[in-house]
Amino acid sequence: MKTPFFWLVRVYYEDTDAGGVVYHANYLKFFERARTERLRLIGFEQDELRRSSGVLFAVKSVQVNYLKPARFNDFLLVSAEVAEIKRASLTFTQEIRRESPQGEKLCESSIRIACLTDGDLRPAAIPRFLLERIKDAN
Repeated sequence: MKTPFFWLVRVYYEDTDAGGVVYHANYLKFFERARTERLRLIGFEQDELRRSSGVLFAVKSVQVNYLKPARFNDFLLVSAEVAEIKRASLTFTQEIRRESPQGEKLCESSIRIACLTDGDLRPAAIPRFLLERIKDAN
């Protein structure tokens, strides 16, 4: 995107541990949803891409830094920016901030997504039309 992409999430009770703090694995869910919404914004639904092009995306690697806790009922903004585009993968840099783009940074990540064939889950080139849309949106 030429302008930063943010997706708003509210922390529900189910996202937290007994102390009301967001459980660490749930940050990955928030990051996943933001990446999905970012692709949706440029016109791609992952189930449709699988049906029409025979490819799907899977997480290859994750690097996460937990900086400060999010808590029950917080409003969070989750970013999803494409930092690197390769033939068969995308690397996203993502952040979670409290309430606004200038809000306190709670978590940051670098997540590499691999493009795989639907049938045997082998690495595959990202379809050209999708690569072009992603590049245009960056």
